[in-house]
Amino acid sequence: MDIRKLFIVWVVTSVSLYLVNKLPLGVEIDTPGKALMSASVLGILSASVRPVLRLTFSQLNFVTFDLLSGFITFIFGILCFGIIAYFIQGFRLRFGIWSAITGAFALSIISSLIYTLLST
Repeated sequence: MDIRKLFIVWVVTSVSLYLVNKLPLGVEIDTPGKALMSASVLGILSASVRPVLRLTFSQLNFVTFDLLSGFITFIFGILCFGIIAYFIQGFRLRFGIWSAITGAFALSIISSLIYTLLST
């Protein structure tokens, strides 16, 4: 992945996180700068942990015809929200795990919509 694609992914994730903040889901981000920092932490976590998860669950994904992959990715997103809330001051989950669940779901939908708009 070249630096330009990495920058686009970082900006799209930051904008998506900030839009999730504007929804009444309980995900609170103080400033756009905190959204940029949160997207950085999310990117670092994804780049370091996701390959290990894919390797670990590759046999199980083969048996379940890759249906488990989406569920594991969603659970990983929920955990990432909790980790980000722990490490980044100004990123809060007002309703705890429920905010993480709805926030991860909304983040995936919003970023998918933004990527769809960018590809056209």
